[in-house]
Amino acid sequence: MDAAVFGEPRRRMIRLPDGEMAALDFGDEARPVDVVFLHANGFNALTYRSILAPLAATLRILAVDQRGHGASRLPADPAKLLSWKFYRDDLLALLATLDGPPPILAGHSMGGTVSLLAAGRRPEGVRGLVLFDPVMFPRLMALGAQLPWAARRIGRRIPIAEAAYRRRPGFDSFEAAFTAYKGRGAFKTWSDVQLADYVAAGFRAKADGGVELACTPAWEAASFAGQAHDPWRALSRIKSPVTVFRAERGSTLRASPEALKRTNRRVLLTTVPGTSHFLPMERPDLVREALLDAAL
Repeated sequence: MDAAVFGEPRRRMIRLPDGEMAALDFGDEARPVDVVFLHANGFNALTYRSILAPLAATLRILAVDQRGHGASRLPADPAKLLSWKFYRDDLLALLATLDGPPPILAGHSMGGTVSLLAAGRRPEGVRGLVLFDPVMFPRLMALGAQLPWAARRIGRRIPIAEAAYRRRPGFDSFEAAFTAYKGRGAFKTWSDVQLADYVAAGFRAKADGGVELACTPAWEAASFAGQAHDPWRALSRIKSPVTVFRAERGSTLRASPEALKRTNRRVLLTTVPGTSHFLPMERPDLVREALLDAAL
């Protein structure tokens, strides 16, 4: 195998119907894509580089920047984002561009839920799911979020959406952003490498100096608030294995294990001791082992 397989991922721009999706392509490009990996809301593919790169000797992994994030060039109007169906349809369009057998879909937080939604829409196009603390509320709450007035009325009243909307949009430099985040808030349990990768792709240079968030606070807030999709229906339609890892603290997987199992008997749920919602950053070994087990 060529030594380049073990190096940095290839950067790609993939044409979708209304723009281009940025991606990092890990592993031997002569083999089909084994895993498509989706990031959490507000993050980007590069954030997970140090977690995924060691798998490049064995698997080919495509980690993408979802709409409104990272280097992707797709329209991102927060006023139109009432559900994660935009993200689902982008993923389905991406899958249609791939050659080879159906891949594993994997993702963290929002990325896990988007993977679930896509698999529910096209079960035959997915070989399995590996989800790291996906966002999923109890069935009644999820149904309520789909009411026509819910997204616009609730909107920024959701605390996490309010917090996202108030995020500082920029800094004087990439270094200043790194320093401001290091050891604080959501980034307390991250390694310096993980944080540096997030900042490198999570901000972009401004023409007049300084850096600004690639995922705008308004888009991130709209993504938190836009819950008018139905992960339960999607889960009921999936015919491939569904491996789910839940954080022990602060999990966004609010559904009960019993309800998940009743909806789809293929669900295998594990709560990971000592982890927060940022489980992939805290347990990269678990992420790698789970992706290998699913793909090989």
